[in-house]
Amino acid sequence: MEFKHIPVMLREVIDGLDIKTNGIYVDCTVGGGGHSLEIAKRLKGGHLFAFDRDADAIAKSEKTLKDVKDRVTFVKANYKQAPQILKEKFDTFKIDGFLVDLGVSSYQIDEGDRGFSFVHDGPLDMRMDREENVLTAKEIVNTFSYEKLANVFKTYGEEEFSSSIAKNIVKERENNPIETTFQLRDIIEKSMPKKVVYSRGGASKKVFQALRIYINRELDGLDIFLQEMIEMLKSKGRACVLTFHSLEDRIIKNVFKLDSTDCICPPKTPVCICGHKASVKLVNRKPIVASEEEQKENSRSTSAKLRIVEKL
Repeated sequence: MEFKHIPVMLREVIDGLDIKTNGIYVDCTVGGGGHSLEIAKRLKGGHLFAFDRDADAIAKSEKTLKDVKDRVTFVKANYKQAPQILKEKFDTFKIDGFLVDLGVSSYQIDEGDRGFSFVHDGPLDMRMDREENVLTAKEIVNTFSYEKLANVFKTYGEEEFSSSIAKNIVKERENNPIETTFQLRDIIEKSMPKKVVYSRGGASKKVFQALRIYINRELDGLDIFLQEMIEMLKSKGRACVLTFHSLEDRIIKNVFKLDSTDCICPPKTPVCICGHKASVKLVNRKPIVASEEEQKENSRSTSAKLRIVEKL
């Protein structure tokens, strides 16, 4: 299957990074390589480190960036390991900018065998790194209790029909195991009022999101990782983060707010005793969203939010 990749808010990301030709940059989630290609094109004497936990994404991005490969180092690893790997393996302690695109890559969505999509039928997998020995979506929906399933759907998908969906999953698996994305999609849609199914434009989206986040531990340590990467930025260095749902965006917003604030003492404290000093400034106080034109051309950009900070 051909890997079609359209990087979200490409112009806004490149402008936001304010790239220096001799700078050191990190694409923490290279995916299809669209953002990385444009970063690398602008480097003359600089270097780009491109991380991804998905071997398929690394293979694809290597092809995408073949003409600038002398400026790029690819690393197969979870982006949360980037600070440690950069320091220990590459002796890189200071960088000029980094990008984190927290969306699922086009390849992962469009390739049915990966199990991320309710549009393409395939086995219920959803592991971003298929070499990692973690629970698959199939194992979760067939073994988790009703209570645990409902909690996963509610916590990580903010799904208002979590209880009825979990109840029907447990009922269905008593007769036959749930093995494919279409099987799960049908159960989800049967658990909702028809008017919701027709009006949502993807009734299964929240449950699939919840399973993906839970399986890949996407929110675990996200705030710590971001703090570590910000510490690595040189003065005037930029951080760009693309989020695609409220849970991620809330974490990014809170970290950026904390790091861009001096005193964080309780409001009624007469004199500052915390000693906290801002380490970054907000480049955009409100998140940047994709243009109407981009949203029409690329539906995956509709929920995207871009936040940018600059190191003081």
